[in-house]
Amino acid sequence: MNTASAPEAMQPSPELTSGNEATGRGRVIAWAAWDWGSAAFNAVMTTFVFTVYLTSNAFGGEDQASAVLGGALSIAGLAIALLAPVTGQRSDAGGRRKLWLGVNTAAVAILTALCFFVFPRPEFLLLGVALIALGNIFFEFAGVNYNAMLTQISTPKNIGKVSGFGWAMGYLGGIVALLIVLQLFVQPSFDWYGASTEDSLNIRLVAVFSALWFFIFALPVMFAVPELPRPVQVKPLGFMASYALLVRRIKAIYATSPHTIYFLLASAVFRDGLAAVFTFGGVIAAGTFGFELSQVIFFAIFGNVVAAVGAVIGGFLDDRVGPKAVIIGSLVGLLIAGTMILVLGNGDYVFFGTEWAGSTTFWVFGLFLCLFVGPAQSSSRAYLARLAPHGESGELFGLYATTGRAVSFLAPALFTLCIALATPLVAAGEAQRWGILGIMVVLLAGLLVLLPVKSPDKTSIAVVPSA
Repeated sequence: MNTASAPEAMQPSPELTSGNEATGRGRVIAWAAWDWGSAAFNAVMTTFVFTVYLTSNAFGGEDQASAVLGGALSIAGLAIALLAPVTGQRSDAGGRRKLWLGVNTAAVAILTALCFFVFPRPEFLLLGVALIALGNIFFEFAGVNYNAMLTQISTPKNIGKVSGFGWAMGYLGGIVALLIVLQLFVQPSFDWYGASTEDSLNIRLVAVFSALWFFIFALPVMFAVPELPRPVQVKPLGFMASYALLVRRIKAIYATSPHTIYFLLASAVFRDGLAAVFTFGGVIAAGTFGFELSQVIFFAIFGNVVAAVGAVIGGFLDDRVGPKAVIIGSLVGLLIAGTMILVLGNGDYVFFGTEWAGSTTFWVFGLFLCLFVGPAQSSSRAYLARLAPHGESGELFGLYATTGRAVSFLAPALFTLCIALATPLVAAGEAQRWGILGIMVVLLAGLLVLLPVKSPDKTSIAVVPSA
């Protein structure tokens, strides 16, 4: 559709304005179930369990393995930046948004299950980080289609709450998944085959459980939310033509709604920092603060409760004070909490006659990090959905993924760089802590770029050319 000649193109996307409150509740729950299931990949695999396993001494030690993991995720980010334009532009152009959501979700589940074959030996480190990195690539492709569905199941009055509900479901799903992992595999309540620690069988079985968890809870959205109507005429695009179209659309958006581009750039930076908080959170808890795997999981459970509360509160505020205010407040909170963790480290202190242990530092300020991540993520998604041109929400979320992943190497790269720079300057095992500095730099940069960006209610809707 060429919206340049259509006056109605300057109105909000009909996918956002046509929500039916009477029938939409079931679709919202089904849609959010995907977020619930995705926690098995986000919380269990990439944050609190499997990446902690990959960065353990069995794979060469925290510092070396963390650097390899960070490098693999950087490469994955660059791959996503190159491939996302194709997946983004085709997510709904051919009326196949739900199809590609299913295909990419299945790919993530398969890659997750293959992590069962990552045995606890240094020679399996590359296999492990490769599977996690590939899983991140297909997870991002699935996210393009999933996020675009937000305009199909919400209205202008509740889009913040719906987006926040989705994130909250993800966090709560993470709690349930982590509790099951803890009771069946890490600290089993009864003796069974999956409790065996020989060759880390229990941790490798966690990968199989996570794959099944994600796949099962991704099914409801495939049945409850209808596929987009297939356009009468769809002009097929080659790989290179997709990039030419991408450039034309960026130019058109910049000409008609420049602050949409400004937000895409700002969110690309701070979203990379937000992702790094969760990706490396469990790694830092174990490597820097000496948490055992069971302690990491307990922290994850409490952290997800706090994050879910933050997402719900953030969604409530989003519909009242606007997404920009929620994002700015969240980023400031993240910077304060992250700085305290970096400065205090794992040292013991006495404040006003009260002993303060290193583990207390991570518990207190780590939970504050969890509190602020959810609102920033949820409001960022709702922010962009409000700016979707007529019938083009999928395309805009494709650009959202493209710009986001184009810089997705920043936080992992700076995390790795800070560790590398600190290694010869600090005692063995202390370098990992300084990776936090790289994450904080990315969050601060995103905040500074966001400050001059206009809020959605003060931004015109972009006019996007057709293929």
